[in-house]
This record gives sequence, structure tokens and C-alpha cells, in this order.
Amino acid sequence: MEENGNNTAIRLRALNKSFGDQKVLSGVNLSVARGETMTVLGRSGTGKSVMLRLLIGLEKPDRGKIEINGEEITKLSLDDLNRVRKTIGFLFQGAALYDSLSVEENVAFPLRRHSKMTDDERRDRVHDLLARVGVEDAASKMPSDISGGMKKRVGLARALALDPEIMLLDEPTAGLDPITADEINELIRGLQKERNTSSIVVTHDMRSVRTVADRIALLNEGSILVEGTLDELSENHDPFVTKFIQECGR
Repeated sequence: MEENGNNTAIRLRALNKSFGDQKVLSGVNLSVARGETMTVLGRSGTGKSVMLRLLIGLEKPDRGKIEINGEEITKLSLDDLNRVRKTIGFLFQGAALYDSLSVEENVAFPLRRHSKMTDDERRDRVHDLLARVGVEDAASKMPSDISGGMKKRVGLARALALDPEIMLLDEPTAGLDPITADEINELIRGLQKERNTSSIVVTHDMRSVRTVADRIALLNEGSILVEGTLDELSENHDPFVTKFIQECGR
């Protein structure tokens, strides 16, 4: 799907990435419109998480272009890359909270590093974020003292701390029971509607896809095999697409 340049938040063009002899991404082309949620599906080890790491500059592509809000980031200086990173919230697969910091301190961390808020302003902002994701009562707890679902919520609060224009979420419901996963999905969708963020969600969870996705991209053998709405993919007769959708839906 080709988007008008002024309406495109994320654009990947002919993106290639290998690690040694292992080719992970091979000519990936993908566009995400402003305010759109794109879910990326694919078998394990097909490069979905690598694609997210490329988008925030934790890895460099071998070839290809990455545009964030019209700005090509692959050749930016570190200072300019960090400027772009501040517009992106990233929810890591395991939440990636700092074990030595409390819940409140984890959410405050990006604000301490990248904002000029006073202590009172920062404290109010953190408490507001924790309240929005439903874990305000856990502010003083350590990550080891909260459940996996609560860690995801805290990770989401931290990802929202700098009021990002773009959200990247890596397996946000992985390892969660169905009820907690549904709560996380509804939370993600609600926040995205409220904030009109542009998002890429990497997931294997079809319940998540049904809740949060505007469109879906299916990654296979290093490139995007097909993209479209869930209804469009469900009607696709490619054997791999059919089998993958059926298997994920179980």
C-alpha cells in the first residue's frame, strides 16, 4: 500500500540486513500511515524484531532506506538519531525494565534523561502515566515484585513517557494468559485511538491482531509476502498465508 508522503509516518524501502551468512531481511518495503496501526506477522526467526531494531537505529541496514516522518535516518549523526528516537516509544518483548529501579523510577527514566521537567512535574507525569495503564498502586514496587502483565503495563507507560508520535511494540502479549492479554490489547488500542499514534506491532497473537490492527503485513523469507486488512488476508489463497492465519488463530 503506497501512502501519500505527507501522510506517511514510517517508510521502509528495499531494506536488507544480514548477520554473517544469514540473510534476515531481503528487500523489505513497507509504509505505515499517520495514525495507523500495522501488525507484522511471521514465523519465528524471520526478522520481525530485527526490523524494529533497525527502525530505532539499534542496528544498521546493509542496504535500503528508513524514513521516519519523512526523514531518512540511516545516515544521521548520533545526535540527530537521538532526536528522532525521542519521537518513538518502544515496548520491548520482555518489557526490559531496570531491575534495580522501582516502577516509578523506571517510568521516570526517559524523563530524567530527555526532559527539563522539575521533580514535581516529573512525579506528576509518572503518576498520570501509571494511572492510565492501571498500575498506579505499584509505583513503589520493584519489577521483581509485580506480575508479567503488570510489567507490560509499566513498559507501556515508560514507552509513552515522552509523548511519542510513533509506537513500536514487540510481542506485547507474549507469555500472558488470555484475560491479561486481552486487557493489554484493549489498553494499546485505547491509547492509540486517544493519541492517534502511528504504530507497528509485532505479534503472533491473532486475538491481538483482531483488536489492534488496521492492516497486517506478513513477513516471509526476508520480505513482505502480503499486506492488507485481516479480511483481505483471510481471503488470500496463497498456501503459506492460509496456513499461517489458520495456525495463529488456534
